[in-house]
Amino acid sequence: QVQLVESGGGLVAPGGSLRLSCVASGSFFNHSAMSWARQAPGKELEWVSGINTGGGSTYYTDSVKGRFTISRDNAKNTLYLQLNSLKTEDTAMYYCKTDFDGTRGQGTQVTVS
Repeated sequence: QVQLVESGGGLVAPGGSLRLSCVASGSFFNHSAMSWARQAPGKELEWVSGINTGGGSTYYTDSVKGRFTISRDNAKNTLYLQLNSLKTEDTAMYYCKTDFDGTRGQGTQVTVS
């Protein structure tokens, strides 16, 4: 069974940093590209960043390039998203997602204020 559990969100001042984690259960993780998405209140879900199975290729939406860094530790079945230079417009619920079957976690709230 595919399960994803995010953590690391919180309240941070503009310009601050957070590190989000997503722990995966199941043997799929090492064989699956992963991604982060976010949803702000009243807005649609927005893809933020993606990473391939080995971690050598990463992708970002334009609004977070240079500020966010996606990474993964396949030995720990964990996906990360380092958020730096946070802006108020980054406030959202952040979800990790696996390309294996599209499963998404329950999310972790990031509030920049």
